This record gives sequence, structure tokens and C-alpha cells, in this order.
Amino acid sequence: MTYIMRSCFILFFVSMVFLQGTTLGSFICEDLATNVCGFAISTSGKRCLLENSSGKDGKVEYQCKTSEVVVANMREHIETEECVDACGVDRNTVGISSDALLDSQFTSKLCSLDCYHHCANIIDLYFNLAAGEGVYLPDLCNKQRTNPHRAIIELSSNGGPIEDAPAPSPLSFLI
Repeated sequence: MTYIMRSCFILFFVSMVFLQGTTLGSFICEDLATNVCGFAISTSGKRCLLENSSGKDGKVEYQCKTSEVVVANMREHIETEECVDACGVDRNTVGISSDALLDSQFTSKLCSLDCYHHCANIIDLYFNLAAGEGVYLPDLCNKQRTNPHRAIIELSSNGGPIEDAPAPSPLSFLI
């Protein structure tokens, strides 16, 4: 009985030391170098993004910051150079924006098989950015492969034709 309890205690102790070691090895965005910040995901699961500000001498300074964008199934991830190249993204891009989706060359690389099937982090980011614009990324990529020009036109119009709407009625004030 004593042997079993001692073994359980040792196993528990070793497990706790292992868990402490993984916690101490975690990273936050603010500790990352700016050249690996873009498309990284912190230990908390929040996306890292590059921000710029003016320094005391007037020069632009870049800092890696933690965004409020949470990634559901990834943690502690620094994107590989292979994915950065395959997807046509730029680690030096400041902030997070869907504007790149309007560039047919970018969308072509994003929708390429090398990117789409091997770079889940980047695809997840742009899937959500496209959804924020009312666009389903798999449909955009299918259109990109068959008719790239049409895909960008549909994305930039963001839906159907604009219809006439009645002007709002003027406000009347009671005195």
C-alpha cells in the first residue's frame, strides 16, 4: 500500500513539474521580435499583430502587440516562412485587415493549394476576415480558380446591386 501511494505521489510531483515547465515556456506577443510577430498566436490563443508608433526622435517604431482576436484551436504558434511565402502574406503588415482580399494576386496565392491545404493559421485568419465582409472564403477561392477577375468584382461589390432607398423623413420638433 505504501509503495502504491509513494508511486502516485512521485507521479503527481513529476506531472506538476512538467506542467510548470510548459507554463514557464509560454510566450506573449509583446515579447516577440517584430520579424516573427505577424501571424503568430500567443499562449493565450490571441493573435499577435504589428503596430507602429512615432518614437521620440520622430522615427516610426514597430511593436508586437496582443490583439483581442482569439484563435479557437491554436496556441503558441509562429507562422513558418514556407506558409508566409506560399500564401503571399507580409509579416511587416501593420494591423489586421481584409483589404488584401481585394488584390487578385494576393487572393490567387491565398487560394493556392500550397497555402489553402498546408497553412491552417493563415487560412483561418482570412476565413474570418472574409466572413466579416459577408464572403465565404471557400466560395471565393473556387471562383478565384475559375474566374479570378469575377471573384474580385463580386468581393468588392460585397453582394447584390445597390437599390434605391427612400430618404429618411425630416425630424420635426415640437415647441
